[in-house]
Amino acid sequence: MGQVTVTVADKIYRIACNDGQEAHLIRLAAELDSKINEMRAAFGEIGDSRLVVMAAITFMDEREEIKNRVAALTADLASLKDDRMMIEQATSKTEAEIASAIASAATRIEEIATRLGGTGD
Repeated sequence: MGQVTVTVADKIYRIACNDGQEAHLIRLAAELDSKINEMRAAFGEIGDSRLVVMAAITFMDEREEIKNRVAALTADLASLKDDRMMIEQATSKTEAEIASAIASAATRIEEIATRLGGTGD
């Protein structure tokens, strides 16, 4: 099990994590610290607890927006897949109709050629 030391809101924390996740955890802590510092600059010293809660709510709001966007994109993708399937079915039907029309035309041409005395080859 790995461990990292991070600084968030001017406080140092030692945190355990799965092996290989150290760099990821450090990046996340740095992002949280950056958000807290950004809010501290915007709102002044309103207390570390309040800043941490505000940062957490901000990240949760961003997460919710991303979840909604992913859901919308997933629905769009499903709709596009349905459209594609309908187009493929329509294309197959059209190709079958064209093949049938060509076969019918070929049969009529052969009949005409036979009536005109041709060999039909």
